[in-house]
Amino acid sequence: MNKTIILKRRWNTKTKYDNTRSVTMTAMLAAVSYILAFAEFPVPLSPVFARMDLSDFPALLGAFAFGPVSGIMIEFVKNGLQLLSTSTGGVGELANFLIGASYVSTAGFVYRLHKTKKMAWAAWAAGSFIMGLIAAVANYFLLLPMFETFMPLEQVIASFEVFIPFIQTKLDVVLFNVLPFNVLKGLVIGIFTMTVYKRLTPILKGVR
Repeated sequence: MNKTIILKRRWNTKTKYDNTRSVTMTAMLAAVSYILAFAEFPVPLSPVFARMDLSDFPALLGAFAFGPVSGIMIEFVKNGLQLLSTSTGGVGELANFLIGASYVSTAGFVYRLHKTKKMAWAAWAAGSFIMGLIAAVANYFLLLPMFETFMPLEQVIASFEVFIPFIQTKLDVVLFNVLPFNVLKGLVIGIFTMTVYKRLTPILKGVR
C-alpha cells in the first residue's frame, strides 16, 4: 500500500481520537466545574452575600489542554446547569459565564500561541486582568442592580463600607472590591493550575 495513504489514515485516526478525547474531557471537566460551584466561600473584606468558588479551575485546565473553545464550553455547560436551580432569574448565571469565559478564553488563547511555561504564566496573568475588568462591568450593570431587588442600593453599598470605609458609591464597590478581588482570584486559580497541569496532562490527553 502507498506509504502516503498509510500515513494519511494514521493521521485521520489520530485526529478523530484527539477530537473525541477533547469532547469527552471537556464534558467531564464541565461536570467537575458544576460540582465545585456549590463549594462557595466568603469573599474577604465583603458582605456575606458576596461569595466565591473555584469552578473556573477545571475550565482553565480545559482551555490549556484543548484550547479556549473548550474552556468557554465548560463555563457554558456549568452555568447552563445552574440555570435549573437559579434564584437570580438567570442574571447571576449570565454574569458568571461572562466573567469565567473572559478568563479562560484569554488565558487559553495566549497559551495556544506558544505552549511554554513562560507563556503559560503570561496567559493566566492576562486572563486574570481581563476577568477583573469584565467582573467590574458585570457587577456594575448586572449583579449590583440585581441585589437592589433584595435591598436598597444604599444598603448594598453600606454593607461593603463596613469592610472598606472609603467605599461610598456603586463605582467604589466595583473599583475597590470587585476588580482587585477578581484579579487576585484569577491569579490564585492560575498558580494552582500551573502546579498540577503538567501532572494532569497525560490523563487529560490520554498520553503515556
